[in-house]
Amino acid sequence: MSAESLDTLKELLPFLIPVLLLDLGLIAFALVDWARRKRTKGPKWVWLLVILFVSTFGPIIYLIFGREEAQDAGDSD
Repeated sequence: MSAESLDTLKELLPFLIPVLLLDLGLIAFALVDWARRKRTKGPKWVWLLVILFVSTFGPIIYLIFGREEAQDAGDSD
């Protein structure tokens, strides 16, 4: 790496760290939710791949579209 590249990286680091922490937190939240749910909309293994390999948008897609709605405790279907 050249000195110019290192200088650019040092300038961007204060902006990259919060974005990376937010991304990791979002992935962790989605993985915990995925692990605790018995059912998802579609195969669970597909949603795992989406969460892990679709970068920042994978967890968001799972949280919006992949989760089954929880049934109320009073419902008797």
